[in-house]
Amino acid sequence: MARFLTRGLSEERFVVDVAENGEDGFHLATTGTYDVIILDVMLPRRDGFDVLAQLRRAGRNTRVLMLTARDAVADRVRGLEGGADDYLVKPFAFAELLARLRALMRRPDSEEPEVLECSGLRLDIRRQTVVRDNRNVSLTAREFAVLAHLVRHAGEIVTRTRLAEQVWDENFDPLSNVIDVTIYHLREKVDRGFPTRLIHTVRGSGYVFRETPDPEAR
Repeated sequence: MARFLTRGLSEERFVVDVAENGEDGFHLATTGTYDVIILDVMLPRRDGFDVLAQLRRAGRNTRVLMLTARDAVADRVRGLEGGADDYLVKPFAFAELLARLRALMRRPDSEEPEVLECSGLRLDIRRQTVVRDNRNVSLTAREFAVLAHLVRHAGEIVTRTRLAEQVWDENFDPLSNVIDVTIYHLREKVDRGFPTRLIHTVRGSGYVFRETPDPEAR
């Protein structure tokens, strides 16, 4: 099921992380930034109800879609009263799950605005569109995720390790140059042809999004 959902959502331009048990899911949800969490109830090591309760107690307000084979009214009520935003019973049609995810993403989020704007760059998180100085910029889902993370932390140095944890999955190869390649393509699309560069490399540290480059950045 997880492989099926990962493949389907990736084809729909979502960036997906997968946790195979409740402990790993709770760790990802509390250390990463996500638009929506699909949370199964029947998980090893910690069930979905417990994960949800712990997330809400930890102050995490990420939207949660509960996904389970349990169809009793009591289970649905428990999930919704525990802080779930929606509930889908297996078996289900992928098209319905996709519609529910998109509906959840249209809801206002107290943690983050739907549109990020910085230095003439405008990112629409829900529509995954980018505009710089009134010019549309076409990005892949992965490029968009990297750029959104840099913009969220504008002015901060974002390390390659941090990007790997936030944007790639657990199968990321630390020896790969995929992050550098993605940053290169982002610069080609976001910076080339504009008078001011926004994405900079800080030698030995990582990357930073800022309008005025640091002396150590390039």
